[in-house]
Amino acid sequence: MRVIGLMSGTSHDAIDAAAADLILTGDSLVLTPLGLVSEGYEDGLRETLAAALPPAATTMAEVCRLDTRIGQAFAAAALRTDRELCDGRAELVASHGQTCYHWAVDGQVHGTLQLGQPAWIAEATGLPVVADFRPRDIAAGGQGAPLVSLFDVLWLRGRPGRPVALNLGGIANLTAPDGAAFDTGPGCALIDAAAREFSGGRLAYDVEGALAARGTVHEALLRRLLGEPYYALPAPKTTGKELFQPGYWHDALAGLGPLAAEDVIATLTALTARTVADAVDAVGASEVIVSGGGTRNPVLMAMLAEHLPNLALRQSDELGLPSDAKEAYAFAVLGFLTAHGLPSTHPRSTGARHPSVLGSITPGRKGLRLPPPAQRSPDRLVVETSRRGGMPPLP
Repeated sequence: MRVIGLMSGTSHDAIDAAAADLILTGDSLVLTPLGLVSEGYEDGLRETLAAALPPAATTMAEVCRLDTRIGQAFAAAALRTDRELCDGRAELVASHGQTCYHWAVDGQVHGTLQLGQPAWIAEATGLPVVADFRPRDIAAGGQGAPLVSLFDVLWLRGRPGRPVALNLGGIANLTAPDGAAFDTGPGCALIDAAAREFSGGRLAYDVEGALAARGTVHEALLRRLLGEPYYALPAPKTTGKELFQPGYWHDALAGLGPLAAEDVIATLTALTARTVADAVDAVGASEVIVSGGGTRNPVLMAMLAEHLPNLALRQSDELGLPSDAKEAYAFAVLGFLTAHGLPSTHPRSTGARHPSVLGSITPGRKGLRLPPPAQRSPDRLVVETSRRGGMPPLP
């Protein structure tokens, strides 16, 4: 089955659309990557979205407008991906949507909201769309995240030692091969927010870590930030920009005197590296396979390597999955599993009472035509890149 996976993360900077050929063979799910299309939100939409996110107030009218406009943006990305990467022969779209709120209180998740109305995607492409993945896991008592954990468990299976998959998005999360998974805390969210604030909106993020490289980590500020109670919560746990929001660090600056913007950003970068490294140590990892936008920040990656001197840090590209596209491929896999009637959660990862078939399905132009239900769930994920001339997985 040829599937398009759509993803926009907590940085809400662009829609990533990955196309994959997926086939169940024996106990394996074989994924052949077909490529990635990345579409930035149009002028004004990203700003409108950012202005509506917590802690800002918004209206139901604005939520409706965002649901429509984000859905239309996802539809355009899917249509382009089908045309450019699938020769117009895609069979299914899996859309994560845009997370706008994750309702977590005292370690328990009560609800979640992803905008991007899938009807627009189905209408534009004519294809069935699987969307709204997270609520079913929450209804089963889970955290609704990290949902890529099943993908990672299947992908890591068979590698030697105890590898962990780390995603450095707006929020960082990791998955171990036994299904232990959780959000470690801020990935790039606080770094991005500080870069925007200190540049007056000119910068969306710390490009190549240049600001952090010019700064010095302020140890007193770092100690205060490390006192955040979230880090001490037991897994499974999830968090988001409801906690790690723009200006999160402001209260921690009280009494420390004026700090240069570069020093604040260097300290926030150190916070991400330290909390991620602590989480990696806690699960006893033997190697770390990293993906996400944070891999493009050499200062963050260098700090992380310094905290984990005895571990190999590999980018997911080395195993055949481009780091910028991995989450979009993961949702293509989740959509494929849903279409075949298979569960796509790992209860240990999310804390749910049982595995669940995720998402809601919007029929395509020809009605709802799904493949026959699969008889068994896959035990492993094989990334096959040879057809596109990619790099084979490492042994």
